[in-house]
Amino acid sequence: MKSYRELEIYQLAYDLAIRVHKMTMKLPKYELYEQGSQIRRSSKSIKDNIAEGFGRRRYKDEFIRFLIFAHSSCDEAISQLNMINDIHFGDEQLTQMIEEYDKLGRKINKFIQYVESDWKSKPKLATRNP
Repeated sequence: MKSYRELEIYQLAYDLAIRVHKMTMKLPKYELYEQGSQIRRSSKSIKDNIAEGFGRRRYKDEFIRFLIFAHSSCDEAISQLNMINDIHFGDEQLTQMIEEYDKLGRKINKFIQYVESDWKSKPKLATRNP
């Protein structure tokens, strides 16, 4: 794997971030800088943390740390989407998107487990005892 762009979780997060951005532009003006801004930041944070973590993949603990940040941002995005749906839509228009974020969260969690158990990180250099 040469790039974070090859990761399914990155591709899903990127697609969802685009869709969230477009959806928030349809919110009332007063929400563009409140709830809209918050959900845009959390949804974009998922893909960004995956990308940054991949850049640190040589150091397994760092990679895992950024994947955990991505998972946390995914949970935040779900919370924000539920709030937006309840306040502005009420007819569960965002249910599919919420379900897709839930699926993404499960995939990120599975990927964290994979990295924890099977990811090959840079071997530590042996130190000499004096």
